[in-house]
Amino acid sequence: MEIKAEIAARAEQVEAILAKYLPREEGAQKTVISAMNYSLLAGGKRLRPMLMWESYRMFGGRSQVIEPFMAAMEMIHTYSLVHDDLPAMDNDKYRRGKKTTHAQFGEAMGILAGDGLLTYAFETAVKSFAIEPGNTNIGKALKILATKAGIYGMLGGQCVDVEAEGKPLEAEALHFIYRLKTGALLEASMLIGAVLAGATKGEQRKVEQAAGELGLAFQIQDDILDVTSTTEILGKPVGSDAKNHKTTYVTLFGLEKARQEVERLSNHSVELMDTLVVRNEFLNGLMLELIQRKK
Repeated sequence: MEIKAEIAARAEQVEAILAKYLPREEGAQKTVISAMNYSLLAGGKRLRPMLMWESYRMFGGRSQVIEPFMAAMEMIHTYSLVHDDLPAMDNDKYRRGKKTTHAQFGEAMGILAGDGLLTYAFETAVKSFAIEPGNTNIGKALKILATKAGIYGMLGGQCVDVEAEGKPLEAEALHFIYRLKTGALLEASMLIGAVLAGATKGEQRKVEQAAGELGLAFQIQDDILDVTSTTEILGKPVGSDAKNHKTTYVTLFGLEKARQEVERLSNHSVELMDTLVVRNEFLNGLMLELIQRKK
């Protein structure tokens, strides 16, 4: 099967898993639940749960214990986008061709929907204990999820990014932001899959490094698309980095150097995966396809 078609087929499978863990839209708090589900079902590549699933499969995982973590990861990623779109942050009205959550439900409900998704992510992840009560790796996976999403991961990177807005940045500071803001959840996704499947410590380190380089390449590609794509193709406003006076890899090094760095990082990421004893050809293809994406 051609890689794009295979990715689309896997994305449908991820969607089906995600649907199993959506909160019911009922009760006095129905509005915030509706806003949460609206955000989760707004589309997207489902990259993080897909990477998690493929990493789990690569190391021999076959249980449904991975599913609550897949759903939880997508909830955390979605909450970060909901808050990123808020007026106090990027103030974007559209994402993936649809109104952003705060544009659809109001700013207050947008904030609460993000809070709800983050909290519900952990309510969802702990359901894995009921699937495999004796699996001691579940606790390790929960620690990874919490750390990579928090102040030492995505949230920390977002904080530094906000404070750096409108200020000149050196490459080292930009790499720090990208590795946390974008790379941390990709690292968590692939690492959780490896941990739950019982990968060795050495294998876990390689997977985490490969995912980190993938995350850096992914964010640089995002910078490139922000100046080369269109709103129609991207599904969200282009030129937002310039509008918000952000230093990006493109503004620091230029478009051509940015493209070269994406290629170098993505190739090395796949090379690291190829040093493992186990193989997942689809996972390697997925990693490369994500870097070559147009949206």
